[in-house]
Amino acid sequence: MNRIFSGIQPTGNLHLGNYLGAIRNWVALQADYDCIFCIVDLHAITQPQDPAALRNSTREVAAAYVAAGVDPDRCTIFNQSTVPGHTQLAWLLGCMTPLGWLNRMTQFKEKAGKQRDMAGLGLYSYPVLMAADILLYKATHVPVGEDQKQHLELARDIAGAFNRAYGVDYFPLPEPQILGTATRVMSLRDGTKKMSKSDPSDYSRINMTDDAETVALKIRRAKTDPLPLPDSAEGLADRPEAENLLDIYAALADRSREAVIAEFAGAQFSGFKEKLADLAVAVLGPIGAEMKRLVAAPDHVDAILARGADRANAVAAPHLAEIYETVGMLRPQHG
Repeated sequence: MNRIFSGIQPTGNLHLGNYLGAIRNWVALQADYDCIFCIVDLHAITQPQDPAALRNSTREVAAAYVAAGVDPDRCTIFNQSTVPGHTQLAWLLGCMTPLGWLNRMTQFKEKAGKQRDMAGLGLYSYPVLMAADILLYKATHVPVGEDQKQHLELARDIAGAFNRAYGVDYFPLPEPQILGTATRVMSLRDGTKKMSKSDPSDYSRINMTDDAETVALKIRRAKTDPLPLPDSAEGLADRPEAENLLDIYAALADRSREAVIAEFAGAQFSGFKEKLADLAVAVLGPIGAEMKRLVAAPDHVDAILARGADRANAVAAPHLAEIYETVGMLRPQHG
């Protein structure tokens, strides 16, 4: 069976974009793939984190996976730092990754900004650790958004470089898998910007833990334009907020954009928003309630993560031993 690897950083409130762009699609994948879904806490510390908040966010992300329908009995759910092979393989891969490849990574430039000389090595080598995350399990497919495609291409380059350097066909070249109707959900306050945990306005996003009243209020307050909804996709040109809300509706309803446009053609935003609010509450309400129940039972969440770590290590450790052997690392036998 082909293997999926993907993960989310535990860095604050999960929102509608995380659900529609990633987690919901994972639920559909678990029937046909061996799925490994990670909470990438090592990636999270490339930026400063409060330790207590990091632990709580790690549990919250795990709870979101399970509440949304990712089955811990069918999938492997764990936090990255509990499998030492991630950092061990990252060092080996980092030793053969040219600086020129990393210098091309646009996300480092965006996150480091003008303080690039003060950025940590972890932020710079983030893509190498991401490659190690994927290759440690010999994952064949990786669900990615547009902002991570460049990193996956680098992972493929690194896998190929390793195979060539040692004359082996060890690592598969992982394929990107871009799924879902609304893989890129935009801000409710600015349709040209991606929905983000870091946006200072909580009204820019719908958090997965928002209650029904809050979800409805945020949708009613979402930015729109004065025109009625269009009767064709062409009518969405230069109307990013209208496009975003229609795409969110289509994704939540599991319908095509064209079908939703046809249903609401000529309608005013006020009526459309009421229908969208009802739909969002119906879909997200049960997930949010289950998330809160799980977060209130941290021992249960920790047990899920511990089981997942055991399963992940059972896959990773033999692979790492084979990689060490390939590279020429001496592994003396004790006793």
